[in-house]
Amino acid sequence: MMDNIELDKAIKIFDAHAHYDDEQFDEDRNLVIEELKKNNVIGVLNCGASLEGCVQSVNLADKYDFFYAAVGIHPEHADKFGEDTLVELKKLAKNEKVKAIGEIGLDYYWEENPDRKIQKEVFIRQMELAKELNLPVIIHDRDAHEDTLNIIKQFKGVTGEIHCFSGSVEFARECLKLGYYIGFTGVITFKNARKIIEVVKEVPIDRILLETDCPYMAPVPFRGKRNRSEYIRNMIEKVAEIKDIKPEEVSNWTIFNVEKLLNIRK
Repeated sequence: MMDNIELDKAIKIFDAHAHYDDEQFDEDRNLVIEELKKNNVIGVLNCGASLEGCVQSVNLADKYDFFYAAVGIHPEHADKFGEDTLVELKKLAKNEKVKAIGEIGLDYYWEENPDRKIQKEVFIRQMELAKELNLPVIIHDRDAHEDTLNIIKQFKGVTGEIHCFSGSVEFARECLKLGYYIGFTGVITFKNARKIIEVVKEVPIDRILLETDCPYMAPVPFRGKRNRSEYIRNMIEKVAEIKDIKPEEVSNWTIFNVEKLLNIRK
């Protein structure tokens, strides 16, 4: 059951990046998702990381009207990417609830991840797929800002989100120039978040997305617990404080932004 959290009924939420297919939700997934609907969550983009996760994401999108899916192979699984994977991603992308290619990109943080050369090759293949299918991309970038920027610059016309943004103000400016949205997680509520707060100040409100990356990255005061989409309420309040605007304005803009990016028409 969800933690006790007071939700202002004027504040609605679209979670721009979630993983409800994660095994942490295996015991109560349906219950949690039903609770989301009752607590002002009007949209969720569930992002695949492995091929299995992509299939599960599409299944969730088919089952729940307010769920959408992104399909792609996360850099930690880049060494498992092949021609057959590309074929399967194309098949999945035919589903009208698939709105993006993701979660794709580069992760140089973990030493056990596939070789950087392999990661870059697979990232480029999936950027090519997004261009072919005219879909936006959801990009994972961890400790790989320069290579990420160099690759996305090769694909003019492809846009998307830099998910769980962790770069500098300067890097954010370069991504914005290329038409990308910047995704912020619960990290913006952490005490040591000065660097990312400077980025929030810099990014225009019409280019900000809010996301959980659940079950990970829960905001204060839920840090360390299993994350869920309702908790974006705390991120909305933080962005409103940083930008000196009303929470309702943050809510409205971030919903508008993600629906525009994903071409969701209601």
